[in-house]
Amino acid sequence: MFGLGPATKIYLGVEAVDMRKGFEGLHGLVRDHLGQDPLSGHLYLFTNRTRTRLKALVWDGSGLWVCAKRLERGRFGWPEPTGTRSVTMKPEELAMLVSGMDLTRARPKANWYRREPVA
Repeated sequence: MFGLGPATKIYLGVEAVDMRKGFEGLHGLVRDHLGQDPLSGHLYLFTNRTRTRLKALVWDGSGLWVCAKRLERGRFGWPEPTGTRSVTMKPEELAMLVSGMDLTRARPKANWYRREPVA
């Protein structure tokens, strides 16, 4: 399995993606559409137009993982396209997203401190 370390970034592709894409298709999206390195070890998330399916792409050092989740009911709380191709999120937000939480209503305390990892 793959683990998310403190330096691992999580990128959400904001625009809908064809969920028939596999390793090569998602690798190309990360490289060409998001402008990121798919072999960086960061986690990349994509959803379909109806926001009922999610795919994740991550490099673990020896190969690519593609993981998928299909909701039986409801939709993922995905950010709306606003001119940017991707947004970043924290591991806690990822856990909330895949658990069905609405991230638009969740926000950290005003005085909460979290050190950002050095790139």
